[in-house]
Amino acid sequence: MAIATRPLSTTPTTRSEHPLYASQSTLPHLPVPSLSSTFHKYLETLVPLQSPSEHAKSIEIVQSFLASDYSKTLQSRLEKRAAERDSWLSEWWNDAAYMGYRGRIIPNVSYFYVHKRGLGKGQNQEDRAAELVRAVVEFKKLVDSELLEPEKVKGQPLCMASYKYLFNATRVPTAPADIPLTYERDLNHIVVLRNNRYFKVEVADRGKAEIAEALREVKKLADGKEGDGLGILTSEDRDVWTEARRHLLSLSPGNTRALQEIESAILLVCLDDGPVPSSEDERAWSYWSGGLDGSPKRHGRNRWFDKHELIVDESGESGFNGEHSMLDGTPTLRMNEFMLAGVDKGKVPLELPEGERAGGKMSPPEEITFDLDAKLRGIIDKSKADFGSEMALQELKMVNFTGYGKEVIKTHKASPDAWAQMIKQLAFYRLKGRPGVTYESCQTRKFLLGRTEVIRSCSEEAIDWVKAMLDPKASDLAREKTFRKAVTRHIQYSSWAADAQGVDRHMFGLKKLVGKGETTPEVFIDPAYAKSGHWEMSTSQLSSKYLDGWGYGEVVDDGYGLSYAIDDNNLRWCITTKNGDAQQFADALVAAAEEVRGMMDRAKAAASGADKAKL
Repeated sequence: MAIATRPLSTTPTTRSEHPLYASQSTLPHLPVPSLSSTFHKYLETLVPLQSPSEHAKSIEIVQSFLASDYSKTLQSRLEKRAAERDSWLSEWWNDAAYMGYRGRIIPNVSYFYVHKRGLGKGQNQEDRAAELVRAVVEFKKLVDSELLEPEKVKGQPLCMASYKYLFNATRVPTAPADIPLTYERDLNHIVVLRNNRYFKVEVADRGKAEIAEALREVKKLADGKEGDGLGILTSEDRDVWTEARRHLLSLSPGNTRALQEIESAILLVCLDDGPVPSSEDERAWSYWSGGLDGSPKRHGRNRWFDKHELIVDESGESGFNGEHSMLDGTPTLRMNEFMLAGVDKGKVPLELPEGERAGGKMSPPEEITFDLDAKLRGIIDKSKADFGSEMALQELKMVNFTGYGKEVIKTHKASPDAWAQMIKQLAFYRLKGRPGVTYESCQTRKFLLGRTEVIRSCSEEAIDWVKAMLDPKASDLAREKTFRKAVTRHIQYSSWAADAQGVDRHMFGLKKLVGKGETTPEVFIDPAYAKSGHWEMSTSQLSSKYLDGWGYGEVVDDGYGLSYAIDDNNLRWCITTKNGDAQQFADALVAAAEEVRGMMDRAKAAASGADKAKL
C-alpha cells in the first residue's frame, strides 16, 4: 500500500478545470507587513497590559529596534523568503504550532463538535452511524472529484489546500517532528472502534442498510471481550508515542499492515459502549477525550486521536473529534454540516439505485489486530493511567445562554463577534480584577496556504469600556459611547488580521530569521513580548445550527479555552481550564452578557427619551 507524504508547504498551484482547486493559482501570497505598521500595532496592544513606566520602556525598546540596521536585515530576509515560496509562513507555522509540538494533542491541540441533540430522531446507534457514514462518503466523492465548490468570503475564494487532509489522512508520530500522511483517495474503508477493538469496513457504493448491518456485526464481535486499547498511545506525549510506535512496528510485519489499515481509512467511527452521556458537559467530555467528566475514568477509551473521528453513543447521539495539525475548523465544520444537514433534509441518498450500488454481498467486517509484547502492554497500561490523571486536572463547562443572540445584537447595530468578545473582557476583569491577554483566531485563507492570524481582542478601548461598566458613577450613555469605540477598534483589529496585517505572525517570522550566532533583538526578549503572547483566553468562533457547541483545551496552563458560537437567539461557550474555576467563569460570562444588553437597552431608551425631549 503506497503512502503519500507531502511537504508542509506545498499545494496544487496549477489551474484546474474542477472548481475545488480552480482558484489556487490565482490566490495572492501571504504578504509581509511593514515593520512600522506591525510594531505600531504591537505597542497599541500592550497599553492595557502594562503600567505607564513599563509601556515607556517597551516603546524605547521598539524604537531602538526599528532604528537599527538589523531590523531591516531581518525584514529583508523575510521578504526574500516570501518571494521564493508559496507562503513564507506555512512550513514554519505547521511545524511550530502542530507537527513540532511534543506534548499531548488531547487536551492541547485537537477540538471537538457536539452535534445537535435529537437529529437522529431516536434511531439506534448502528442505524444513525450508518446514515452519517453514507453522508461522509458523499462528501468525500465531491472532494475526490474536485467538484466541491471552494469556500468563499464575500465572493472571494479561499485556499482549499487543506482539504487534502480531510480523508484518508493521518498524523504520524516521528522525531523530532510529526509528519502528515495522505493515502490514495480511492481507498474507501472506514475503521470502526468498539470496546477498544478496531474493524475495517468497506463502505464504497453501499447503502445505509448494508452499512448498519456491518456495524451490528462489529458490535457482536467486539462486545465479547475488550481490546488492548492501543489507541491510548495517541493521547501520549508525541515522543513517547514515537518510540512506542517504533517498537510496535519492530515486533511484526503484521503490525505495519494493521497500522496502515487504520491510518489510511476515510475516517474513524467510534461506536461507544458503556454509560451514555446525558448532560451537555458529559457529551462534550465524551467527544473531547472519551470520558464523561473530570474523573480519571475512561479517558482515551475507544479513541485514536491521530485521525478525525465520528463518535456515536449507544443512544444514537453523535459528535466529532478533529485532528488539528493540517487543517483548521472551517473545512471539518463544512463536512459536519453537510453530513448532518444532508441527512436531516433528506438530500443524501441513504440507499443507492441499482446502477450505483456495488454488486454482490458486502464484505464482512475485518478485525485489525496487533501483536503486542509485555513491554508494549506495560506502556499501554501506564498511558491509560497517565492520560486519566492528565484529564482529571481539567475542568470543562458548556454554557448555553438563552437570554438573547445575534438578532438582538443586530438591533443595536453592533458587530456580533465584537459584542461577544466584549462579554469575555468584562467577565475576565470581574473575575480577576485585571485585563486578560486574549487570542482570537482569524482565518487568513484568502491567501495561498493561509491559516490564521491573531486578533488581539484585549484593546485599550475594550478595557476603557470595562472600567466604565465597573464605575458606578458612569451613565449608560457614557458606557454605550465607550462600548462603541471598543467595538469599532475590534472590527479594525479583525480586518487587519484577516488581511494578514496583524502583529503575531510577522513578529514570529522575524524572530525565526535571527541567524545562528546573531544576538536576539531585545524586542523579543522584553517581558512584554512574552506576556502579550501568553494567551490567558484562547478564543475562537464557529457557529452552526447543527451544533450544540464545540470546544478545545486551554493553550497555557493558567488560562482558559473559550470556544464560542453566536446563534440567532442564544450565545454558547465551552470553557476548559485547569484553574479550578470553570463554573465561576461561566457565571461571570452569563452575568456579563446580561449586563451588556441591559446597558445597551437602557442607553437606547435614554437616547430616545432625549430625542423626544428635544422635540
